[in-house]
Amino acid sequence: MPPQVQARMNATPKVVQGDLKSLAPNVRKFIESNAKLCQPKAIHICDGSEDENKKILELMVEQGMIKKLRKYENCWLACTDPRDVARIESKTVIVTPEQRDTIPIPQSGVSQLGRWMSEEDFEKAFRIRFPGCMEGRTMYVIPFSMGPIGSPLSKFGIELTDSPYVVASMKIMTRMGTSVLEALGDGEFVKCLHSVGCPLPLKKPLVNNWPCNPDLTLIAQIPDHREIISFGSGYGGNSLLGKKCFALRIASRIAKEEGWLAEHMLILGITNPKGEKKYFVAAFPSACGKTNLAMMNPSLPGWKVECVGDDIAWMKFDDKGNLRAINPENGFFGVAPGTSVKTNPNAMKTIKKNTIFTNVGETSDGGIYWEGIDQELPPGVTLLSWKKKKWTAENEEPCAHPNSRFCCPASQCPIIDPAWENPEGVPIEGIIFGGRRPEGVPLVYEALNWQHGVFIGATMRSEATAAAEYKGKIIMHDPFAMRPFFGYNFGQYLSHWLSMAHRPTAKLPKIFHVNWFRKDEQGRFLWPGFGENSRVLEWMFNRIQGEEDCAQLTAIGYIPNQTGLNLKGLERVSLQKLCDISKEFWEKEVEEIKKYFAEQVNADLPYEMEREVIALEQRIKQL
Repeated sequence: MPPQVQARMNATPKVVQGDLKSLAPNVRKFIESNAKLCQPKAIHICDGSEDENKKILELMVEQGMIKKLRKYENCWLACTDPRDVARIESKTVIVTPEQRDTIPIPQSGVSQLGRWMSEEDFEKAFRIRFPGCMEGRTMYVIPFSMGPIGSPLSKFGIELTDSPYVVASMKIMTRMGTSVLEALGDGEFVKCLHSVGCPLPLKKPLVNNWPCNPDLTLIAQIPDHREIISFGSGYGGNSLLGKKCFALRIASRIAKEEGWLAEHMLILGITNPKGEKKYFVAAFPSACGKTNLAMMNPSLPGWKVECVGDDIAWMKFDDKGNLRAINPENGFFGVAPGTSVKTNPNAMKTIKKNTIFTNVGETSDGGIYWEGIDQELPPGVTLLSWKKKKWTAENEEPCAHPNSRFCCPASQCPIIDPAWENPEGVPIEGIIFGGRRPEGVPLVYEALNWQHGVFIGATMRSEATAAAEYKGKIIMHDPFAMRPFFGYNFGQYLSHWLSMAHRPTAKLPKIFHVNWFRKDEQGRFLWPGFGENSRVLEWMFNRIQGEEDCAQLTAIGYIPNQTGLNLKGLERVSLQKLCDISKEFWEKEVEEIKKYFAEQVNADLPYEMEREVIALEQRIKQL
């Protein structure tokens, strides 16, 4: 539990919407104890209605936090303080009694697999930040469901926040409001407390009318108590606590205890020309084409892709041994730059209404703009950058922040899967790992078995992205695309994945790895990507169907043979270059993996992973 801090005042804030007395005792206690601590002037219990949403948006316009985009229906633009633009991994912590509960103890230096904070240090940090932090502001109570209400895979949360931007965004990203309170009753929920850390009256003026407190930003997950405490940031991943904080960090810990998986994965369904359908999940680090894949328009005639989710999958084996997945979210929180009619036409259709844009550029005719949007501006139309300054193509700085976002309802996606809200989830037959690897890693390969597949996930590496605070393009280890999101020790996480193979009835999905980003000697991409990625999905589909004659065995797994991948119409594409396996490259890769496992996972590395390293090294030697 958060430390019990003596409240400054005893006055009860005015409840301006809802009725505290009608709430279950544990919900009421959670609200009242934090109201005493944070001292808001008012409490607003969110009902999730359209009328409420309209008033919240109007309030933000009044406060100068957002602006209506007149070119579209019910679309809004928020531009943040430039110091509050992304997830801040260095200030995101897991609080547990022992360090090893959270992260493996590295051989030396700092762990790359999460950040631990002791209970004592957290208590001190909490006392510095939270007393009186909401003075002069309204505390919004957001009851929300991760997953369809009533699904056996769903979980409830309640977020207390002083940010109307969080209320409007959570309305899109989760199922929220009165219906959740009714379904929750006096049941369990994840307790989420968030403050921008700017009590009124302000001590210093806001930048862009965006309240935040970057000097004191802290995002803490306390898995033992199912709590999330966030202070100082209004940015999505740090303030929409249902997203990464709950849906991955807390949920992965719950999943370990309850025997399921909470993963940073898209979910898609693909149907072949015969009408046969299969569902896949896929893990990619942020800004590696995950949303593009989830919403793909296949180039192959007769094939159809439908989207269940673009970011997070909760998966559990059912009584018949099928791995079933739900998308716990209700919306898309996608990276805007690079999204265009060419790269992701379905996303462009999805965001044309009921969308909150953050840190994108603005056109003088009330539209949006970002790098890679691929749209010519009409004559006379000018641009403002995300910093609200006049912008032209000659400017050195980008018009939109590299991590600028669109937040829109998933139901608006033109290819949303008919079963996307099926409470039982969809049956998963393939798991795809991937990353941005300019050299050495083939377009696609298939794991030899489940254990080898877990090893492939554990050894994922990719260029760093703008979604975190890293700058430049360095190749980083990003196991399972979960490196910033593990809710507990990565070694135990690997053991949990490996344990799935020991379930007596489990029908284990095939595991694949893809790399759309391999380049030639001149730095040009070898693969066209986007809709052409359906050709790779077709190969996977056929492998799951049991086709043997489309693959060849290599040292790293199965790859398409010379006729295995449908390249009709892509005569310039060289399968040989795309799938070449260089002994020299993979010898270095093995050394990197061994070094990473030894330094970062250390004593917590499962012996099965040690065996996989040795086996890969031996196979590479025989190349």
